[in-house]
Amino acid sequence: MPSLTELQSWQGLQALADVLQRSSVSSLFAQQNQRFDEFSVSAAGVFLDYSKNRVTREVMGQLFEVAIERGLPEAINAMFSGDQINQSEARSVLHTALRSRSKRLVVNGVDVMTGIREQLAKMAQLVDEVRSGEWRGVTGKPIADVVNIGIGGSDLGPRMVAEALADPAASNPGVQFVSNVDGEHLLQTLAGLDPETTLFIITSKSFTTEETLINATSARRWVRDALGSDVSVRSHFVAVSSNVSAAVEFGIDASNVFQMWDWVGGRYSLWSAAGLAIALACGMEVFSELLAGAADLDEHFCQAPMDQNLPVILALVGIWNRNFQDIESLMIAPYDQRLASLPAYLQQADMESNGKSVDSTGKPVGVKTAPIVWGGAGSNIQHSYMQLLHQGNVSVASDFIVSRQPRTGSTYADHHRLLVANCFAQAQALMQGRSQQQAADELIADGVNPDQAEALAAQQQLPGNQPSNMIMVDNLGPRQLGALLALYEQKIFVQGVIWGVNSFDQWGVALGKTLATTILSTMARQRDGQSAPLAAGEDGSTLGLIRRFRG
Repeated sequence: MPSLTELQSWQGLQALADVLQRSSVSSLFAQQNQRFDEFSVSAAGVFLDYSKNRVTREVMGQLFEVAIERGLPEAINAMFSGDQINQSEARSVLHTALRSRSKRLVVNGVDVMTGIREQLAKMAQLVDEVRSGEWRGVTGKPIADVVNIGIGGSDLGPRMVAEALADPAASNPGVQFVSNVDGEHLLQTLAGLDPETTLFIITSKSFTTEETLINATSARRWVRDALGSDVSVRSHFVAVSSNVSAAVEFGIDASNVFQMWDWVGGRYSLWSAAGLAIALACGMEVFSELLAGAADLDEHFCQAPMDQNLPVILALVGIWNRNFQDIESLMIAPYDQRLASLPAYLQQADMESNGKSVDSTGKPVGVKTAPIVWGGAGSNIQHSYMQLLHQGNVSVASDFIVSRQPRTGSTYADHHRLLVANCFAQAQALMQGRSQQQAADELIADGVNPDQAEALAAQQQLPGNQPSNMIMVDNLGPRQLGALLALYEQKIFVQGVIWGVNSFDQWGVALGKTLATTILSTMARQRDGQSAPLAAGEDGSTLGLIRRFRG
């Protein structure tokens, strides 16, 4: 297969980009009355308007051609069939099976759907026991609070979904999350809890993740100190892991260990038993609807033609902005407080997946890959960093996300109208901007002296032409949220296929952990009064910092 940059379609995109440099998005709207209709698409309860990007029919056509030449249809089929597309780790990638409606999927002679159904049934039983009050702590009291201890994919996804879907008026049980190895995080979480009525979920695929294990060990000590017995661990701890023996050695009853599989990456694991905290916070019916929404989107992804395929279009527009518009970052702007943690979740999903400069064959990719993903909840963002997007000198792409209906119904309808109006206005202002003459005219109309207006107008002009997508759902329920998250997962997968990177490994994460182990050893030598010369791989700055820390 020729390299990406050698493709005629890729080179054609560069030629189109050169031509479009002389055009603005606003001018494209002026040239095409039906632009909104042509550059919008909906499926699985999700609507996407991508008309505010500097794309044309010709650009999209060339992008679709690139996708075909890079083997996207074959790659989609390979993933859903259970092929080992994670070649560096010799694993299938089957998080999609966790939400699949298929009755049977055989991979390496094993029907994975059987195990998935068993774990869902086991989850449902635990959720029913805890939420009904049947599950009792060691002193006989029902569970009032659940604490999920995990990090990365074992925290970000479950926490984000639980925050989005849990009923704030219900407390059956309260669910909290601890991820940071900083003891302050665990301390603050435990401060308001009662050991007699708290259940911990230790979520770690390997059950060797250092940050999770040290938090879990401290939580176990907190329970033992209060309740005075190893029996208390069996009543107050469950685990989600593929390493059952390690969980049992920790003190968790084997029957309370929920299965993880090697074909589920951590950042894709919320659909598995790693979503136990979601089900406990929201109910198993809500969790099932979340899975159903993701399955809706997956079916669309597999069946829809490219020019109507939401993940494909979102991915290709992102590639256009990244590789041909020289845009380095993507702002995620959910105009919904329930999705305040979505940008952090998508940071891991996107940057850990595609933040790579070497392709799956070990060669340099040759083009820029994953953007820097960042963002926050609107309308708060308008009072923090939106100024830079409007008048700074960097180009940023944006995904605005909004729901047509608030969860509160008519109670806060006026709040929601103002929220949505602000969302639409920000996207419009980023695209249209405001010329210096427009600013001067507005100032003069407001009674400002013409000489002063001229000086102020230079400061009030906005260049515009910043691209954005608008993603809208009718109502942010579990099914719509499931589809939204699957949309981003599949978008990231498509981009990985185009760039030629393995979106399902994360070797860059390991080095820092290895170095931390070495630094801990050096700290121990200094604590014991031993001299600590530079060891292999250490540097003078790090050693100096260790000495400063030790005092």
